Amino acid sequence: MYSPPATPAEARVDLAAIRHNVTLIKEAAGGAELMAAVKADSYGHGLVPVSEAALRAGVSRLGTAFIREALALREAGVTAPVLSWLITPDEPLDEALTHDVELSASDVRLLDEIAAAARRTGRTATLHLEADTGMSRGGSPPAAWPALLARALELRAEGVVEIAGLWSHLACADIPGHPSIARQLEAFETALKLAEQAGAGGSHVIRHIANSAATMTLPEARYDMVRSGIAMYGLSPVPELGDFGLRQAMTLVARVGLAKRVTEDSGVSYGHLYTTDRETTLGVVPLGYADGILRHATGRAEVLAGGRRRPIAGRVCMDQFMIDMGDHPLAAGDEVVLFGPGDDGEPTAQEWADSLGTITHEIVTRIGARVPRVYRG
Repeated sequence: MYSPPATPAEARVDLAAIRHNVTLIKEAAGGAELMAAVKADSYGHGLVPVSEAALRAGVSRLGTAFIREALALREAGVTAPVLSWLITPDEPLDEALTHDVELSASDVRLLDEIAAAARRTGRTATLHLEADTGMSRGGSPPAAWPALLARALELRAEGVVEIAGLWSHLACADIPGHPSIARQLEAFETALKLAEQAGAGGSHVIRHIANSAATMTLPEARYDMVRSGIAMYGLSPVPELGDFGLRQAMTLVARVGLAKRVTEDSGVSYGHLYTTDRETTLGVVPLGYADGILRHATGRAEVLAGGRRRPIAGRVCMDQFMIDMGDHPLAAGDEVVLFGPGDDGEPTAQEWADSLGTITHEIVTRIGARVPRVYRG
């Protein structure tokens, strides 16, 4: 029998759903290796439990934004290859190399810093060189790519680095038919050819550019490895094309903190943006914008309470929001479901994203640290 949570709210994470999603993504990848993007605390789902579940399901590599995330995996005993790709000055490069964390580099300055760390530690750095193929974010621009390759090859000859990967990132893979997709793939091909000609390619070097959207919709982008983020958590990378059979892994619930009757014309929450039109029961739900419930969810997002969907009534506060139950029963301790897979009629994360004009990535990654993650499956 399920015991109610000891905390006012919890994010329930279904690890069986994670494993199911990995299986679907591997099928879509058509034989390409699969890296799971577990940055940002596994998109808010929990870094270590999700990483372990993904590895058990057949993921061969993990990807993090920051070195500290990769080191947290190592501290937890995860031994699989981990790549960190967002490396700012003064990052713990020595510690990264000591713990066999693979590193991305897109400029000569960083290459030299990594090489210095390799000399200090006596460890060969494993590198993935990133090319900017048109996103204008990370990566070496085309004009600087030959110099990056040349410096990497000099350091490889010295024995302080090894080139394990060549990669880039797509800007518009989630927009079917966007003209930038073909341009970026062409630019990536050019970068790969230059690397091959310079001696930085070869069958042992992993080529990767596909994110979740490209994995599911662009066979020509899969190369040697795909990197799955949002799809692994059961959220569609291209919502207008459906859910691809994915299963949402997170369900966010809270227990009502207070239920009370109020009179007609009662102003509710800050600014009195909502006023009751009859005598009614209000429920106080102990989650707010400090927990990642966006303030502009006011009057837009819905929750499941008492077997029916209810809109958020009045301004979302830092720690709480209100729902209007009318004459339907509600008591302190009753469960409210903010979003989940939709099996019981609750809103999904996609519905929350649509109602708030954002993407599911923001919905799940914003859930704060004071909301405990509870694992099932």
